[in-house]
Amino acid sequence: WRNQTSNNTKTYMWSNYQKPSKETLKDSLDAIAYKVTQEEGTERAGTSPLDKNWEDGIYVDILSGEPLYSSKDKFDSGTGWPSFVKPITGDALTEKEDRKLFSVRTEIRSAIADNHIGHVFNDGPADRGGLRYCMNGVALKFVPKAEMEEKGYGDFIKYL
Repeated sequence: WRNQTSNNTKTYMWSNYQKPSKETLKDSLDAIAYKVTQEEGTERAGTSPLDKNWEDGIYVDILSGEPLYSSKDKFDSGTGWPSFVKPITGDALTEKEDRKLFSVRTEIRSAIADNHIGHVFNDGPADRGGLRYCMNGVALKFVPKAEMEEKGYGDFIKYL
């Protein structure tokens, strides 16, 4: 994933992110965030406050801070997990085939930090592309629109 060419020519705070050791991550993340992001786990449905957050802003990777989703693309899927119709940019995520649960699914990972975030399914709103990016809230951090500029996300306000 680091060798992929990006359309981004600007250097952001997450551009040169170096993933900490497993030991450091275990010390800095709570148990469920570590299990989800580093061991491809899943948080229990309905446990993330981000599922019911409808404020304007962006959702970023919990470790690197890289922008992943816009509140504009969020919808209530009724599943108990934050769901989006698309990523904030075309190079925000990577996809990986997942054959763990007796079927083939598409795993979603953050492109720079390479954290497990969730899965994408073909049962999203048809009028918005038909995809449902079903994400684990513990893998995300929300940055409200009012704080985006001061936190270094001003270039991403256009995606709201």
